[in-house]
Amino acid sequence: MVNRVKIWGYDLVDVGEEFSVAQYVKFANEIIKNILQRGKLPILLGGTGLYIKGVVNGIDTAQIPKNKSLRNSLKNKDSPELFEILASFDPTRAASMNISDRQNPRRLVRAIEIAEYAIHKRGKKKIKKENFDVLFIGLSAAKEYLFELIGERVRARLKAGLEEEIKKLILKKVSWDSQAMSALGYGQWRKFFDGKASRGQTINLWNKDERSYAKSQITWFKRDKRVIWFDISKKGWQKSVEKLVKKWYSSKHNGFA
Repeated sequence: MVNRVKIWGYDLVDVGEEFSVAQYVKFANEIIKNILQRGKLPILLGGTGLYIKGVVNGIDTAQIPKNKSLRNSLKNKDSPELFEILASFDPTRAASMNISDRQNPRRLVRAIEIAEYAIHKRGKKKIKKENFDVLFIGLSAAKEYLFELIGERVRARLKAGLEEEIKKLILKKVSWDSQAMSALGYGQWRKFFDGKASRGQTINLWNKDERSYAKSQITWFKRDKRVIWFDISKKGWQKSVEKLVKKWYSSKHNGFA
């Protein structure tokens, strides 16, 4: 039995269960309100653009419910088959997917689910948007500098016992096809534990995928003109960020409209 994850007393999900953008937005909004009620400034930190967008702007598709019967009919299909099905439902969405998404069964199934929902004209639920006044801060640097930091992070997670953690999850029968095990730093170990790759090959793949993900997230955030960027390879960037935040915060009373 996998213990449920709790944060600040909030009951989330088992490691083997899915955790959607809609669930994240609901959870994040509750935490943000709690922080505001205490007169503090909420800071949303992370590199997953879709989840941040969900909290700040809302996402139409996040409100589309799961279709259990559809998911059941797709559960034995591989990525190429799922991609073909998506292309028949929504050619535009299929064409816009990157290589990683095209090879991710969970994302493909969700895309098919959304496309099928739209075709049957069930109507989209109106998104409830919070009235947040947000300051976006982006941290970046030259590619070589970022890749060095990524390498350090991978080594730190290995030292902290990630390999042993994955072993425990396997013993607890958490499936490799689960959302948790497909996360960066986890899914890359599948061939290693199946005896199809060496430890060195696994770590190299992990580093490669981390770098690829970092590049895609930078591309995502660069499209958002609200983001104010700071180069973390330059001295004094922390003070520049602090100065900006103080100026913005003082002009917004408690930081939010």
